Amino acid sequence: MAELQVRWHQSMADFSEAEWDRMLGDGDGAEPASPVLPFFRWRWLHRLETSGSIVPRQGWQSCHLGLWRGARLVAAAPLYLKGHSYGEFVFDQSFAQLAGQLGLRYYPKLVGMSPLSPVQGYRFLFAPGEDPAVLTVLMLEHVGAFCRQNQILSCNFLYVDPVWGALAQAAGWAPWINQQGLWTNPGLSTFEGYLASFNANQRRNIKRERKAVAAAGLEVTPLVGEAIPGAMVDRMHDFYAQHCSRWGPWGSKYLTHDFFLAASQELRSSLVLFSAHRGDPNEPVAMSLCVHNANQLWGRYWGSDEEIDSLHFEVCYYAPLPGPSDGESPALTQGPAVPTSGGGVLSLRRAPACIAGLSPSSTPSCGAGYRRPMSRWAWRLRR
Repeated sequence: MAELQVRWHQSMADFSEAEWDRMLGDGDGAEPASPVLPFFRWRWLHRLETSGSIVPRQGWQSCHLGLWRGARLVAAAPLYLKGHSYGEFVFDQSFAQLAGQLGLRYYPKLVGMSPLSPVQGYRFLFAPGEDPAVLTVLMLEHVGAFCRQNQILSCNFLYVDPVWGALAQAAGWAPWINQQGLWTNPGLSTFEGYLASFNANQRRNIKRERKAVAAAGLEVTPLVGEAIPGAMVDRMHDFYAQHCSRWGPWGSKYLTHDFFLAASQELRSSLVLFSAHRGDPNEPVAMSLCVHNANQLWGRYWGSDEEIDSLHFEVCYYAPLPGPSDGESPALTQGPAVPTSGGGVLSLRRAPACIAGLSPSSTPSCGAGYRRPMSRWAWRLRR
């Protein structure tokens, strides 16, 4: 058997799309253990790079780890050198503050995640027939060697797949927990069934909020996958850019127009747009962009041309739930996943019952420090 070779890659273009996605469990003829996450597909990560969204001038340097046996890709890890902490939706100011107190340079740091998307499921990828436990240990050793050689203080894997995360923890990586809001469908097929899970006051609030949108003459129509007109994805960029601009330097406008153009051509099968309109879905007043796979939907971005009471909740939360879309949106077992820390903060104390319907969900991450004081501190996280 040929010896394994370790290579570091500055671009997803160094990998074959077919090989990468096969390691995700897509396209190998076998049913994956869980539905493939669109955010980790080769094409999604590649378009983040080629669109200029994830590039060095924006503080992201792709630094992917690949294990090769000859010309065959055996394992890979999407990794990024970061010059800041934006776009992670994990506040690590305490890490940076500690490093400063110790006289250490916190940046650049190495991060494993799907950039700009706080989506649980990060893991190392392995070719069919390979041993994940053995290769995880080997790859983590090379990550550590890379960080020490390049004087990188820390490496963190964010929103990890729980099964793979257990392998990383067994290898000595320190875990910590983030919180997200998650709605899991208990088998409902109508919006009335959803309402029945709340008390009378919450039901009244939801009905009032939805009536406010209807009184403005608006209805919401889902546009799914390949049925989405390309021009509507372009229009979604306008909403996205407009909404971000409202917040000035804190607007967190990470995705470029070129990413939306690429999405309209290559990523539509994973998208759902919820168009709020007055008769023609192709002439939206407001719109939200969600990403889906076979049984999950992730809320990502939204924007509106008009200030209308409760429109945000209608487009981003109520419409994606079963019932309002008359079955035209993807069937879901889990609904909008909403970060409760990071960009677009939503307090679970906020009264609209759609937020009350999102249950706090623990999402694990893990990391390691490569200077002795930071290493001791990271180890204490495990205790």
